[in-house]
Amino acid sequence: MLLCIDIGNTNITFGLYEGATLGPRWRIRTIHDKMPDEYGILMLQLFRHRGYAPEDVTGVSIASVVPPLTPVFEAVARDYLGQDPLVVDAGVRTGVRIRYDNPREVGADRVVDAAAVRALYGVPACVVDFGTATTFDAISADGDYLGGAIAPGIGIAAEALFARTAKLPRVEIARPPSVIGRNTVQSIQSGLLFGYVGLVEGMVARFRAELGPDMRVVATGGLAELVARETSVIQIVDPWLTLHGLRIIYELNRLPSRFAGE
Repeated sequence: MLLCIDIGNTNITFGLYEGATLGPRWRIRTIHDKMPDEYGILMLQLFRHRGYAPEDVTGVSIASVVPPLTPVFEAVARDYLGQDPLVVDAGVRTGVRIRYDNPREVGADRVVDAAAVRALYGVPACVVDFGTATTFDAISADGDYLGGAIAPGIGIAAEALFARTAKLPRVEIARPPSVIGRNTVQSIQSGLLFGYVGLVEGMVARFRAELGPDMRVVATGGLAELVARETSVIQIVDPWLTLHGLRIIYELNRLPSRFAGE
């Protein structure tokens, strides 16, 4: 089985693939100062809880936007799973041409998402990723990564309100009963959720003006489903999009005969 690991600033998601089928998957908190042994033991415990053993893993594919944790998970792959991992970076074939001014500035997760959308959902497309940051990525009709936009994530906005004001509380990010909040908690929830819905709708309209009317809109990330329920501009919700892209890129690099001529 192939283990795909997406290391984000807030969460680490990973899952096991049997061929193209995603089986068990997990989401854990990103803790920057954990050692390889700590993550390795945790991963093995999660595997065993679902009935899997380390020797079931025959390959590992990693994308990381947290540089200090990249070697940590490389060590986990080698020491606990006996695998030399594929780490998505500038030297890895992705099938996606990057048109950014400096391609090295593009986060690995954004390139991996572009590869997944290109293969699974079609292009042109806008990928909206609700992570630590809310990112909008543009993929052209030719499947090229063009660039995008980066805004603070909903969680960051919620924490900023709590940290920078004297009386506003920390709230759960959830749908309030109505847009017009009847108390402080509901008012904050309304501003966060419906404010970001407005952000998404506005940005999607601007991306569509540049990419064309056939642009698909694919949302991913932990809050994608919550936001998608409040707007019709999001056409596809795929919470595990990055894992799918890691599988696709792994196959592209490890099974070259399938992709002869690319």
